[in-house]
Amino acid sequence: MKMNLKERTPQLVALIAVLVIAMAILIGFLISRNSQMSEMQEQFVIDKQELEDEYEAISLQYEGFKFSVQNDSLLYKLENERAKVIRLQEELRMTKASDQAEIKRLKDELSTLRKILRSYVQQIDSLNRLNEQLRAENRQITDRYQRTTQTLRQVSQEREQLSEKVSLAAQLVATNIFAKAVNERGKEQSRLSRSAQFVVSFTLARNITAEPGERTIYVRLMAPDGSALSKKPSDTFPYENGNILYSMKRTVEYGGEEMPVTMYWDIEEFLMPGVYKADIFADGSHIGSCSFEMKD
Repeated sequence: MKMNLKERTPQLVALIAVLVIAMAILIGFLISRNSQMSEMQEQFVIDKQELEDEYEAISLQYEGFKFSVQNDSLLYKLENERAKVIRLQEELRMTKASDQAEIKRLKDELSTLRKILRSYVQQIDSLNRLNEQLRAENRQITDRYQRTTQTLRQVSQEREQLSEKVSLAAQLVATNIFAKAVNERGKEQSRLSRSAQFVVSFTLARNITAEPGERTIYVRLMAPDGSALSKKPSDTFPYENGNILYSMKRTVEYGGEEMPVTMYWDIEEFLMPGVYKADIFADGSHIGSCSFEMKD
């Protein structure tokens, strides 16, 4: 028995309503799914960027080691690790954010790189501590060396001063110095016109610290005009890093006791009146002097 249209209308309305509801549910699901997919895609991009930042941080850390590590062997290993980081950075740059399998592999690589980096940081810290210890020991050695050098320098100076004192103590000294002019009969004269010789006499003082033996005594007579009296230009002796003229010389045997010495100069040239000076030298030192005046 067939139903008429009026009888079927409620059923059709109910069916249409069910279809509309189903369509609404499906559309809502698809919109939600698309939203979730979009959010996931955005998260993938964020995760990739964070991974790139972490790789860059490790790369910069390896780069910084070049300026703080002095060990060539370790630097070579660090450069190799940095090259590996740069290679993985390039792989990450070429990888799509949605390729989660590759992203996961690169994350695992990053974890391995971190472990390797930690081991190198420990090595570097250990080397730095060792270097600091060596620097401290070197500073101590340097300080000891400087103190020792200063002590040796001081000892050397004291030795030199002592040597100078010993040399001064051992130096001959002329005392009772007297100079005059005499005629041919040996009588003292005050005028050059009546004089035949200059006579210089003195006493080598007693000095038991002086080494006994031969001594060459030099006497230099200085004229009033400042010129030295000398028989020939080659009559010189060493004195104060140079050579100077002498008028007379004599070699004596000195034994440490007082010794009288007399030396003579023959007047064979024209001499001017005025004050003459006699300087006495021995062993490269000036040991005494005296002055005397002569008239025309």
